[in-house]
This record gives sequence, structure tokens and C-alpha cells, in this order.
Amino acid sequence: MAKEKKQSVVFIINPISGTHRKEEIPELIKLTIDQSRFDYDVMFTEYAGHAAEIARKCAEQNTDICVAVGGDGTVNEVARSLVHTQTALGIIPCGSGNGLARHLCLPMAAKQAIEIINQAQIEAFDYGLINGLPFFCTCGMGFDAFISLKFAEAGKRGPITYVENVLKEGLKYKPETYIVEDETGTHRHKAFLIACANAAQYGNNAYIAPGASMKDGFMDVIIMEPFDVLDAPNIAFDLFSKTLTQNSKIKTFKAKHIHIQRTHEGAIHYDGDPIMTDANVDVSIQPQGIRIVVNPNAIEDDSQPNPMLNAFSDFFNNINNVREDIVRGHRRIQALNKLMLRKLSKI
Repeated sequence: MAKEKKQSVVFIINPISGTHRKEEIPELIKLTIDQSRFDYDVMFTEYAGHAAEIARKCAEQNTDICVAVGGDGTVNEVARSLVHTQTALGIIPCGSGNGLARHLCLPMAAKQAIEIINQAQIEAFDYGLINGLPFFCTCGMGFDAFISLKFAEAGKRGPITYVENVLKEGLKYKPETYIVEDETGTHRHKAFLIACANAAQYGNNAYIAPGASMKDGFMDVIIMEPFDVLDAPNIAFDLFSKTLTQNSKIKTFKAKHIHIQRTHEGAIHYDGDPIMTDANVDVSIQPQGIRIVVNPNAIEDDSQPNPMLNAFSDFFNNINNVREDIVRGHRRIQALNKLMLRKLSKI
């Protein structure tokens, strides 16, 4: 009897993405990958865009699985080269947010993530396009794109850096006016941000669209209306407790395609990567366009503590302690920043 042909797997490691060290990953792959079932290669990226080039070659050579080892940016680079091909995306999450991996309930530990690759269960999922740029979790404009720019400029990564930027800039950010056209007609919105979600979260368990599905052929559109400083902690709490859609400042709907017109050019982001673009923005969903290795035993575990939610919860419970400072002009921002960052520093 002829031996069953082995499947081919290429691991693409971004050595500088996220907050995790990756020197030990190749040896871990060697020890964990089922070499009776897979022939594998490990490749390190050497420059921006290199992961996309490697993944494109993998698709051309009909590699069975191409594994992104890195953060959301690396996952996006690899995935966008695999859309509408037979090569499946695998993920070993090593980033600071890991939005797609978390949505898919993949293990955050590298060894367990490699064991998921061994099972090679593959399913088809939707992905999105914003002005022709693929995204797999979320895209958007307004404040979250502005913060993505700030985050990209920061010298360090991680949730504390992200929240620090949110706190420093959020209460000074001025909402914009958007004209949004979808299947139901044209609507005008003054908004803090507009996000389009294929998956449920940005990363770090920040759920911008708690009910989003990557298999329904729709994206969830989230419009965050202007709010003041006293609304901010409640919105932050809802973001991390999966209750954002219940907030009175949030409007949501589902769509296959939307066109957004802004008053001027500005930033957009796709899976957290920011880029400047013109005033007109088109966003659409591409059904069943990407094949991904999934966790066959995936169960979303809400029993695990969420340190980000705990920090926000602790802050929210102590809001009365700073309320007098909050309503006093410039001191309100300082009070929020100091209290929140003190809580986050303990994570």
C-alpha cells in the first residue's frame, strides 16, 4: 500500500511583531509538528511586505497550509495573499492584540497553537475590503484609525500603550460628519468613529461587534456617536464586557457593502494598520473567500479573567472619587489618565 502523501506547511515568522520573543519558535515547531503527516519549512521575514511575498509563493506552489507567526499585521499580510486560493491560513498568535486568533478561539500559547495545525481542520470564512485593502477582523475610520496611527508611531506595543493613547487623545478628539450609503439608502451621521467588523473584536478582548460572524456574508457596521467625558468609562467598560451594542451611544446595522463620504481626506485602518486615503471610502464583504485552520474543540471561555476588563471595572467603580476633578476643564483628563494608567500598570 502506497504511503499517504504528506501535507505541506510553511511557517512565516515575523521576528519583530508584537510583544512575544520568537527565538524558540522554530525548535518548538520541530518538537510539536506531526512530521508523519507534514513536510514543513520555517521562514523569517526580513522587511515590510516580505510575509505577503512568501505567502503568495506558497499559494502559487499549492502549499496546503501557510502559518502566520506574529501579530495582527503579520496575519493580515499572510492572509491577503491567500484569499481565493486553496492554501489555508494557520495562525500562531504572537502579537499584542491577536484579534483574529481570539475570535476563532485559537490557543494563545504557541505549542497548543501548533497542535491545532496538526489537526488541520479547515473551514472557509468571509473577509472584507476597504478601498481595495483586505481586512479579516475590523476596519474603520475616525477615532480608531487616528489611534492606530498613534499606536504605529509609539515606540512600544501592547494594551497599555494602546489604552494610554486612547486616554490621552480620546477626550480631545473632535467627531466628524459622515454620509453613509448602504442597501437601505443614504444616511448622515455625526460620529466619533465608524467601524466595520467581520470578526467580533479588535484584539485584547475588546469587542467592537460582539455578535459578528465571519460566515454570514455580512459585516457589522458600528457607529459611535459623540459622547462626553462622563460617558467614556461606561463605553470602555462595555467594549471589554461584550455589551457595547447595548450602549445608547452606539448604533449598529449589518451590510454587504457601504460607501462613506467624509468632508476631507484622512486615516483609515484595516486590521489596525493605518493608512491615509481620500474622502470617499468603500467597504464590502467577500463571502467565503479565505480558508483558515480552525480549532475543532473551540469553546469561548468567558470564565477566564479579563485583566483589561478588570482594570476598566476597577476604574468605573471608583469614578465617583474623581468626578469633581472630571468636571473641571483640563484636570478632568489628567484625573482619568492617572487613575486608569495606575490600574493598567498592575496588569
